[in-house]
Amino acid sequence: MDEIRENKVQRFEEFIDCRLKPDLVRAIAERDKVFEQQKIFLDLKRNIENLEKNDVTSLRTLVNLGSEVYMQADVPDTQHIFVDIGLGFHVEFTWSEALEFISKKEERLDRQIEEYTQLIASIKAQIKLVYEGIRELLELSADRSY
Repeated sequence: MDEIRENKVQRFEEFIDCRLKPDLVRAIAERDKVFEQQKIFLDLKRNIENLEKNDVTSLRTLVNLGSEVYMQADVPDTQHIFVDIGLGFHVEFTWSEALEFISKKEERLDRQIEEYTQLIASIKAQIKLVYEGIRELLELSADRSY
């Protein structure tokens, strides 16, 4: 009978290590990606608000060309900006249109973060539940040995 319990304990531990823990790591990584997107859009929103507040009509800036190589750029008209909307597509917006898009995007990102947070909590609860089952199996095994 002890061999059966040991086999069950081993299968439960394998389930935790091979299924639940990788799922947890994946869910945390996905939520972290959404946090990064949220930060990017928050920075963009702040920059647009600063442009509006300071009534900036032209701008000189540095543009990252890749591999940390920068080039100076002159922007003669800042009233329209291009926003990356995903999948490699960029859309030209006015400041107000961009702020409206960012607001909707932030709501969607907030929902995604909440969904990932709930998923993470669920996986952690499942891990705890399986560990509790293992503990009970081991206690039954110890009780029977006396």
